[in-house]
Amino acid sequence: MRYAFVVRHRTLFSVRAMCRCLRVHSSGFYAWLKKPFSKRAIEDARQTKLIKDAWKDSGKVYGYRKLHDDLCDQGESCCPNRVARLARLAGIKAQIGYKRRPGKYGGKPSVIIDNTLNRQFEVNAPDRVWVTDITYVKTYEGFAYLSVVIDLYSRRVVGWAMQSRQTTDLVLQALLMAVWRRKPSNNVLVHSDQGSQFTSMDWASFLKAHNLEHSPSQRYFVSPAGQR
Repeated sequence: MRYAFVVRHRTLFSVRAMCRCLRVHSSGFYAWLKKPFSKRAIEDARQTKLIKDAWKDSGKVYGYRKLHDDLCDQGESCCPNRVARLARLAGIKAQIGYKRRPGKYGGKPSVIIDNTLNRQFEVNAPDRVWVTDITYVKTYEGFAYLSVVIDLYSRRVVGWAMQSRQTTDLVLQALLMAVWRRKPSNNVLVHSDQGSQFTSMDWASFLKAHNLEHSPSQRYFVSPAGQR
């Protein structure tokens, strides 16, 4: 920084006078002019570029640990602490989930349909109780929303669907796959949260048409299909 100051003001003041005021040697300044960057600085710049490239390739979600693994896969020799330092200086951060927009959330829970399942997650036969929920997946083109249907007896996914929006059609497509694959002969209890997708008229009509019974969970209960 001191040598850079001298360079910027050498047209106004003599180099010797500025070096004397800044308590640096003029010989050191002239040596710096010939080679302004040290080997360490050059190496830092080179590896910072590799870190940025790896971070962009990950969709800008990787943290320093995974970035360190990527550099090691490329044959680079560096420790995790060094990658963390270079990533911090370059403004690179891991992306974890997403933040909710400011506002008020919640409201009066729906009491139209009872919670028939009532947290009884032990089932003695297949296709008696299904649970469903929505999660999100980070992709190169943004977030994709995944809806799954799980059979509580086998704990296997029997239906799924993925779309770019959290719509009622998303959960209906997942449930339709479950019905098509399993073809249940008896009434099936479908457990979900109280999201708008699971309380719509289209959802209720689909359940009625396919001999399915809805069992919405209470607010903030945890179901095997996800957390709410």
